[in-house]
Parts: sequence; structure tokens; C-alpha cells
Amino acid sequence: FFSSSGSEANDTVLRTIWRYWDLMGQPEKRIVISRKNAYHGSTIAASSLGGMDEMHAQGGIIPNIVHVEQPYWFGKRCELGKDLEREEFGRQAAQSIADKIEELGVDKVAAFIAEPVQGAGGVIVPPESYWPEVKKICEHYGILLVADEVICGFGRTGEWFGTDYYDLKPDLMTIAKGLSSGYLPIGGVMVADHIVETLVSKGGEFNHGYTYSGHPVCAAVAIANLKLMQQQNIVEKVRESTAPYLQKRLRELGEHPLVGEARGIGMLGALELVADKDNYLKFHKDQNVGLTCREFCFENNLVMRAVGDTMIISPPLVISQEEIDIFMERTWKCLDLTQQAVG
Repeated sequence: FFSSSGSEANDTVLRTIWRYWDLMGQPEKRIVISRKNAYHGSTIAASSLGGMDEMHAQGGIIPNIVHVEQPYWFGKRCELGKDLEREEFGRQAAQSIADKIEELGVDKVAAFIAEPVQGAGGVIVPPESYWPEVKKICEHYGILLVADEVICGFGRTGEWFGTDYYDLKPDLMTIAKGLSSGYLPIGGVMVADHIVETLVSKGGEFNHGYTYSGHPVCAAVAIANLKLMQQQNIVEKVRESTAPYLQKRLRELGEHPLVGEARGIGMLGALELVADKDNYLKFHKDQNVGLTCREFCFENNLVMRAVGDTMIISPPLVISQEEIDIFMERTWKCLDLTQQAVG
């Protein structure tokens, strides 16, 4: 199902999930589980699927959507004020899904939705133990798995999709900006065969669509973009060359006294700015350290986004190693300036 944005795509997901379970004779399966701090778009359905309190405060949340633990290992360490074994935490975060299903009743839960790597939430890279457990949980309880690939899709992780990177088999998958590299607005939902079979054979026409769904100009640009990516082996170059180099240089920034953790995969990265890296102590939110760092970045011809005190990056897939070196030099300079400014 084509759309013009990821937000519309995730609205489509919600309607598709509910229609599917209606046709399966289980209309009571309406609840969708998402994660705290997740971002799935800005429409009322998409922002409800997301787990950002600031957005919920501005528009409320529609019924039958609940949120569980995010696999944010560094954040949990800071919250507990002690070291926490990464893989064990990954299993705990996955278990929160199973616990919520048991609490609500498996006959009520329709699906679990998540980004392979949370993007706007702060580039939350889950522990290695997380996704294998989530797969088992969804299979065990017979609920649908929805992968939001708006950020991770089309090469960002070094694979064509984040679901390839983590070896997932989602029932529905949302896509958007990577489809056209952002040149024109287009998005959509990829739907597994068994879902399509149910919608068509049991439901007939699915009364769903948008005015600009599959717009011919946007579709033509998307096709041209994907052909170029294939012809120039962009995803392969990311996986084999530039992404490993970016991640190596990014980890070097973890040595800076202001950085509590440097993390990332593919062409995604994050730097956690902390007051005391030895004891996992964050700055008070009123200090706005992330925004201070962002302003220094702008002043030094560098683009990094601040999510609280987490600086996140998502550079172009065609970035060169030489440009990565420039990026890292400017980042270190801006971290120094930030450290001086906050004392």
C-alpha cells in the first residue's frame, strides 16, 4: 500500500492489522504493543503508536495502544546508577513484551511494532540478545510483527533493510524516505503474502488509500533512485567499506571525557554526553547540553541532531572516508567547545 509518508504508512498498518484479525474471526485482537520513546510518525494514529510523551501530551493517544520497555542499555545503566550486563538487559527488554501480553491477554493483543534501530529516539541500538527473543515471543503468542523501516530501510544499516541485518521476518513493514532518497515524498507498507491472502480471499476489496498513493512522478523517481543504488553498489560499499570505517572513527570519540557512550551500526551513530562517564551520571536536563553542542556544531559547519543530551548522526550513504575524517575532526572540536561551555 503506497502512501506519501511514513506517518501515513503506519496509519495504514493499524487499519490493516485490525482488518486482518477481523477477517480471521478474532475482532477482539485490537491492542498493538509499541515501545517507550519510539517514533512512528505525526498523525494521531502514528503518534499514538510512537512512545514519546511530549507528542502524547499535545494530542492524546487513541485506545488499544500500549508501550513497553525500550532496549536502551546505556539509559538503563544511568537510571540504575550501576553497571548492567548488556545481553541480560536485552533479554529483560524483550521479556517486557511477553509480560505485557500476559497482562492484557493474548486474545486481545494483535501486534508488536518497532524500528530495528530506534532512530529519532536517539539511535537506540538493541543488544544482540534482544531481537532473537522478540522473534520467539511473537511466534509463541501468535501476534503480528511490524517493522518500521522508515529510518533503517534502503541501506542505512549496511543491508537493504534493518530486518535483513537482524534476520527478522516481519508480517508488515513500513517504508518511506529511503525509497526515493528523500527527493520526492513516497512511502508505503510491504505486506506479507499470508496477510494479503486473508485480506483478499476473505475480505474482498480493502477500502483504503490516499489521494497521492503511488503518484506516478514520485514512483518514477523512486524507481530511478533504486536503480542508481543498485548500479553503483551503494549498499555494498556501505556494508564493506564506509560503515565499518565510520563506526571505527565513531568509537574513537568515545574516548572524549564528555562522551559516556559512542554507539551505532551502519550509517547511524550516537554520542551520549554525560557529566561523569565513570559513574554513568547524566547532566540535569535544564542545562540543555545537547542543544549547546548542536549550536557549536552549526557554527563549525557540522550537522548533528540533539535528542536530549544524545547527539545523533545519519550521514549520506555516499559519504567518503575522507569526509568521515573531516566529520570526526569537527565533532571532536565541538565536543571540546561544549565541555568548556558547561564547565
